[in-house]
Formats: sequence, structure tokens, C-alpha cells
Amino acid sequence: MPITNQQVAGHAFLQLMCDDPYFPDRVVDRGKAILLRLCERVEAGEPSDLETLYGLTQAATEEFNLLDREFVAAGSGIETVAREWICDEFCFVASAYGFADADAEVLTAGRDW
Repeated sequence: MPITNQQVAGHAFLQLMCDDPYFPDRVVDRGKAILLRLCERVEAGEPSDLETLYGLTQAATEEFNLLDREFVAAGSGIETVAREWICDEFCFVASAYGFADADAEVLTAGRDW
């Protein structure tokens, strides 16, 4: 499903991780795919409230929990800086779809990274 939100379609997800050689491109690309799937789910489900949005972001957070293992296996990891960058992307998605008041901590509440 192509992304219809123009703000999202033109956004370079996880660009700071792409620019940092500590993070393997192939694993970062999987993180980008998680965020794009989140956007597709938001567009398909059109959440009308924060609780529904949080349900969608929790599923994406779980995917990042699994992805962290791949980062570690590649000699990297979702550490402090990467955690902030990923959380910023979740906030970007929420804002782009009209949820600027979403709580950053709740968006990724299930994270173990």
C-alpha cells in the first residue's frame, strides 16, 4: 500500500542512523521498513484517538525489540542515541497523522531498548 500522506512520503526515516557507520545499513533498512509499515497501518486504520494510535505504535515497538537483536548480532545496538532517534521517528509519525499531542514515552512504552 503506497503512503498517501505527503509529509511522510517525503521523509527520510532513520537518516541519522544511516549516516552513522556504527549502524549497519541492512539492519537500519529493516527499521525503516517497520516505520513505513506503521504508517501504512495508520493510513489503513485511520485511528480516531490516541489509544488506537498507541496500539499501532506498540506493535511497531515490538518489531524494534526484535530488530535490536539483529543490531547486536551485527556488532551494534539500539543504545541511547539510537533510542532517541527512533523515538523521534515515532513522534514524527504521530504528528504527521494529526496526533501532535501523543506522549513520546507511551508511543514506545513496550520498548526494551
